[in-house]
Amino acid sequence: MEWKGRRGSDNVEDGRGERSGGFGGGGGGGFGLLMMIGRVFGLKGILAAVVVGGVLWKMGIVDPGMLLGGGPSGGGSQQVQVSPEEQERFDFVEVVLKETEDVWTEEFARHGRRYELPRLKVFRGQVQTACGTGSAAMGPFYCPGDRKVYIDLGFYDELARTFRSPGDFAQAYVIAHEVGHHVQKLLGTSDKVAARQGQPDYNEYSVRLELQADFYAGVWAHHSKDELKLDSSDIEEAMRAANAIGDDAIQKQTRGRVVPHSFTHGTSAQRMRWFKKGLDSGRIEDGDTFSIPYRNL
Repeated sequence: MEWKGRRGSDNVEDGRGERSGGFGGGGGGGFGLLMMIGRVFGLKGILAAVVVGGVLWKMGIVDPGMLLGGGPSGGGSQQVQVSPEEQERFDFVEVVLKETEDVWTEEFARHGRRYELPRLKVFRGQVQTACGTGSAAMGPFYCPGDRKVYIDLGFYDELARTFRSPGDFAQAYVIAHEVGHHVQKLLGTSDKVAARQGQPDYNEYSVRLELQADFYAGVWAHHSKDELKLDSSDIEEAMRAANAIGDDAIQKQTRGRVVPHSFTHGTSAQRMRWFKKGLDSGRIEDGDTFSIPYRNL
């Protein structure tokens, strides 16, 4: 993947110096654990972990900021030190976001629509969003309330270490997946799924939504192959990442067993399959994950 020297997006916000009354600093030992809790048990799991941390904090045993892998809690803003490696990651995120902007602007125009550019905020530890407080422990995420993608760059260390998925295109795939959720917001898909919260089949609709975001990441890769000089090794990086973050793979690692009815993102095989479909197709209309019987996804 050749990205250096390419123009970056003007829609990336640097929030690494912000401290929103929560936990500052980069990811630590608790980062990977809580990220997995969030992926397997959802927001309730993270909240339960934070409650336990709060009890320990009241007892004077631990600072909850340290529990989440950050520094001591506090508010306001602070000076931050940025290593050359981290600055390169920031530049990389700007370039990848710009590439998604170009692809989706053209794709929406092909369908007679205007693509509204999302913003992406880089933060450390914790961040305030229109969807509530976000944590680095959740991994990269998209908030439909403010139409922003959020990422703590420390996640890329976890991607390489915990999920054994190094490589710049693996990192690009993660951003493209979250931008895929923005596409779903613009098309009204995510709102329809959100309306089903509380229904017995909500998890199945969540899986469909996530697999479609993987498909959209593949569509982006299809149209960026020439611009970014992608080769087979780049695609393998993305496929390896998709394989590593499947619900079944994460549950095996954290629970020691697989519980299919609790899936929210799809299996490793499904995530790889839908990314590959998007990569091969390059057409947004081929990514309907909602009309297919659930067992055939």
